[in-house]
Amino acid sequence: MSTGMAVELPRLEVGEWFSTVVDWCNDNLGWLFDGIVTVGEATVEGLADGLLALPPLVLIAILALIGLFVAGWKVGLFALLGFMLIDSIELWEPAMDTLALVLVSAVVAVVISIPLGIAAARNDMVSRALRPVLDLMQTMPAFVYLIPAIFFFSIGPVPGMVATVIFAMPPGVRLTELGIRGVDPEMVEAGEAFGTPSGRILTRIQIPLAMPSIMAGVNQLIMLSLSMVVIAGMVGAGGLGEVVLGGIQRVDVAAGFEGGIAVVVLAIFLDRLTGALGDRSSVSRAAAVGI
Repeated sequence: MSTGMAVELPRLEVGEWFSTVVDWCNDNLGWLFDGIVTVGEATVEGLADGLLALPPLVLIAILALIGLFVAGWKVGLFALLGFMLIDSIELWEPAMDTLALVLVSAVVAVVISIPLGIAAARNDMVSRALRPVLDLMQTMPAFVYLIPAIFFFSIGPVPGMVATVIFAMPPGVRLTELGIRGVDPEMVEAGEAFGTPSGRILTRIQIPLAMPSIMAGVNQLIMLSLSMVVIAGMVGAGGLGEVVLGGIQRVDVAAGFEGGIAVVVLAIFLDRLTGALGDRSSVSRAAAVGI
């Protein structure tokens, strides 16, 4: 029997390196983080205050009409009944806080992810560079994002928003890239043959043809944003995440279930709206009539 000495690899202080980077960022970029906190809190709280300024029944009617005209009578009816249920279980205010946080986070994620997806589709080097970063963002446990987010932005809606944006961005980037790469090369070549500039080929040919895939990415992005509401509640973002988290901490099944139902209503409503917007693209309409 061999009794050879075990070989141990030296320990790499990866965590310490990351901590050093975080400390450096906080020491040298504190002004930037303070600005993000100011703008982020003002935007989320301003939108939430705007939603809450209207009487619940008035806003419910508006949301139901939006669902009706965008996605059909079934979604309009669901919005009417679903949001009335939220109001009846006295979760209207946290639901609007959550809706504001999700909408702001989703807009920020879309504004970042779609240009990155376009850049990745048009440049293979960008695509190769983004792929491992997106893999890391998608597979890293969401709780890990909260550690530097709290360190940079303290407690409140902003660290929850930042963690949500990071967690939700990858499908927006990937599906935008996939959609643009999936455009028939002959369509692009036809535009180039007529002397169309590269920018117009992108805006007039590639993006419209890729719109179903891009909207699918936006849809997934919004769903992932909603999945982060409980985690956002852990860092003082409030809303339905705080309700669900309180139910977990107190082992209050009723409160946790009611908070979860409210999240489900928001998720289904936003999912049907974004899905309907994707179906309204010229490509989807053409496919529906068999063109």
